[in-house]
Amino acid sequence: MSTHTFDLVASAAAEMVREGFHTEFPDGSEAQLTTIRAAEGAKPDAETRDLRGLLWSSIDNDTSRDLDQIEVAERVGDGVRVKVGVADVAGSVGKDTPLDRHAADQTQTVYTAVRNFSMLPTELSTDLTSLNEGEDRAAMVVEFVVDVEGKVQATSIYKAEVRNRAQLAYSQVGPWLEGKAGPDAKVAASTELQGQLRLQDEAAVKLRAQRVKMGALEFNRVEADPVVVDGKVQSIGTAFHNRASDLIEELMIAANETMARTLRAAKRSSIRRVVKSPERWARIVELVGRYGTVLPAQPDSGALNAFLQAQRQADAVHYPDLSLAIIKLMGPGEYVLARGDEEEQQGHFGLAAQDYSHSTAPNRRFVDLVTQRVVKAMLSGEAAPYSDEQLGAIAKHCNERESAARKVERAMLKRVAAVALAGSVGKAFHGVITGANDKGTYVRVFDPPVEGKVVRGERGLDVGDTVEVTLLHTDPQHAFIDFAHA
Repeated sequence: MSTHTFDLVASAAAEMVREGFHTEFPDGSEAQLTTIRAAEGAKPDAETRDLRGLLWSSIDNDTSRDLDQIEVAERVGDGVRVKVGVADVAGSVGKDTPLDRHAADQTQTVYTAVRNFSMLPTELSTDLTSLNEGEDRAAMVVEFVVDVEGKVQATSIYKAEVRNRAQLAYSQVGPWLEGKAGPDAKVAASTELQGQLRLQDEAAVKLRAQRVKMGALEFNRVEADPVVVDGKVQSIGTAFHNRASDLIEELMIAANETMARTLRAAKRSSIRRVVKSPERWARIVELVGRYGTVLPAQPDSGALNAFLQAQRQADAVHYPDLSLAIIKLMGPGEYVLARGDEEEQQGHFGLAAQDYSHSTAPNRRFVDLVTQRVVKAMLSGEAAPYSDEQLGAIAKHCNERESAARKVERAMLKRVAAVALAGSVGKAFHGVITGANDKGTYVRVFDPPVEGKVVRGERGLDVGDTVEVTLLHTDPQHAFIDFAHA
């Protein structure tokens, strides 16, 4: 089959079905949407604060339409008070309704390069429950003060009415914050917005410095950035993190930690996001040892990050190879039940966070919607909306669906890359081994950043080895990208 005629959109839908997802919404969805629409503009209750007058803004990808959070900050003494507004999806989507049952089954929005399969109808996730620019919306606000040391203090969570004043993009705000480019039109037109963004950046920089001090890992991640128009692959490039994406990442981590700590203090059971100590720590020790650094025999995030920071300074060109290898050896995060009566909770190794939940993206992650319901019940003094047994089952199902979603997204990225690389057979690429087991040996090449299988010369290779490989073959139908290692 010609790579030019291969139907990527149909392939994405077929891949979703193969992995057990539903590509259509269930019976009763339209009726529920009608009810939600009819309730729009209802007067908020007396406990809801009116914060529509603040200079809220959002920063996201250029093409993002499901806006889950907005931010605003103010100077308080020698610290910065940050408010993170999270879309109040729970206020629109009732528990055990048709749309909720669909979201509970899917558990997340699945993003493929050619089509996004939304957890909730786009009429909600990109409109009625999206924090769109210029629209009055209901939100759950997570508030905290970042002190001079980057520690989070004076936290609170409450309901509010908000209005996003400026929908901004990482690609524009990042270079401006870094001093590499001028501001975009919205930022240029408002000195108040410029000051607001710099204040948020100041808080984020302090937060990151404190997390690193506590042992959080810093990675220099790169991701594939396919350009697909009308289902046709135009090109595949590289998307880098920048200062704006770091800003949002830090504020979201602080908000998620605040949410988890608040629930723990209230002895409310919840779902945590954890990364356990790396299963392949011995391999990490071996890999780091090649650079002349000896890590402790037991997992130590602080020691690992000290090495990573030093290596980033010493060899920025090859640092992406190393950081990707470490990420793969760390293993994926997972959801776990955190019982309200437990004193000790599992932490997040990579973030050096003892308390961490997912709560800032309820339009596209079911766990976040569940957490929002748990928090609202806590604030109202009501009984928990879920039993511990139910939360444990939700966590387990979300882990399984997250793994399935990664398979869909990987397969579709490979199909897009297979089409884009069809004319590069015989070309040499630099990469790092990302998987080596009985299922095969896999390499991630760096330009463009895509993964394929080493089908020749793979013997003896292990995760973390940097290699030169030659592209042998691409097959978009079967999502194959095959390389040879000399």
